[in-house]
Amino acid sequence: AGKSFIQKALVENVLIVEDELTPDPNYNTSSLSTYAPIRDEEGQLLGILGVDLKDENMQASLSRSKFISAIIVFFSLAIATMISIFVGHQLTKGIRTLDNIVKKFALKQFEVRAPILSDDEIGHLGQSFNTMAQTIDSYARHLENLLIAYGRFVPHSFLKLLKKDSIIDLRLGDHVQQEMTVLVADIRAFTALSESMSPQENFDFINAFLKRVGPVIRNHGGVIDKYIGDAVMALFPGTPDDALAASIEMQVQVSEYNLERIKNGRQPIAIGIGIHTGVLILGTVGEAERMNSTVIADAVNLSSRLEGATKYYGVGTVVSEETISLLSKPLKYKIRFLDKILVKGKKNFVVVYEVFDSDSIAKRLFKVQVLDKWQSAMDLYFAQKFEQALPLFQSILELDPSDQPTKIYLARVEEKITMGVPKNWTGVEIMDSK
Repeated sequence: AGKSFIQKALVENVLIVEDELTPDPNYNTSSLSTYAPIRDEEGQLLGILGVDLKDENMQASLSRSKFISAIIVFFSLAIATMISIFVGHQLTKGIRTLDNIVKKFALKQFEVRAPILSDDEIGHLGQSFNTMAQTIDSYARHLENLLIAYGRFVPHSFLKLLKKDSIIDLRLGDHVQQEMTVLVADIRAFTALSESMSPQENFDFINAFLKRVGPVIRNHGGVIDKYIGDAVMALFPGTPDDALAASIEMQVQVSEYNLERIKNGRQPIAIGIGIHTGVLILGTVGEAERMNSTVIADAVNLSSRLEGATKYYGVGTVVSEETISLLSKPLKYKIRFLDKILVKGKKNFVVVYEVFDSDSIAKRLFKVQVLDKWQSAMDLYFAQKFEQALPLFQSILELDPSDQPTKIYLARVEEKITMGVPKNWTGVEIMDSK
């Protein structure tokens, strides 16, 4: 039906033949034919086996091959991408970890350290960071301890009053003017007491006392300005109630301390406290190489004088009328009028009161019991009605012969009745001693 053009390609005795057939609309003219000889055991040709592969079959196989190849390529790329992401994540894990550590370090978390995850450049960078962090952490701790040590000499509360964040911000001449309550506390008869102790015992005694009263002052919002031997001066920038509450608790602490001293065979002690409220200037004085914090105010001097007055009246705490008038809850405290006094260095007299909340139970009951009678006797005394005041003071003293203020006024009344009243007498007592 047509002629054949045979192209021989001998590959293991296989013949490949491409036919060119006479055009026939019913016959596919493009095909691939393969022929292979069939031989017997002796090599004699028995026949020829032919395989004819039509073009449509080849196209289908090629399409399947392309599809499979596309799938293989897609999944290969997907797997390669995932492997790349994983490998990249592993490679940058150390960098990201180190970055998080550095961010924490920048927030002053100096104790953080970078974990060493590898022995490559990232691991070496982490080791270098840890060495640097250790150095900075040690230095920061040293500075912190240094600031704490400085704070024992210049209280942080003092810096706060001067609106300073740190002691390094403090400058010579920095000051602030403000109304505050000043409290001065002193140990009675300390000179005589110290003579019976060695220098070491003196220091141990003073520190044991201050260890008890210092925290009380701070707990009530006070600022310890200075220690003056056996005395302590504190400032209360809040309300006068803070100072009064602190004074009461300080006396209680001393009473508890005395129980310990008596148990150990030592002599009990007593403290006097003077309190006054006024405007003062708080700041730094000195020179370039040596500065000190100080308070300049009449309120400080007066508080010290009121503390001295506690010895004269035989009471624990003496408070000025200025402080009493500023109390938010005056009825909360047990208070009695004491006197009108003119202290050394002052031109105007001061009205003073006793706060006896920290007295013994017996003393408190006595003073509360006679409070109205006491005030009546005081009114008569300052009205120069001494004969009427005399029996009131006598009856009060009968209830408690140890009450020092009653003894003082009874002696004054008897003197006025006997000696008469000086001209221009105002009832103000002049106190020359400190």
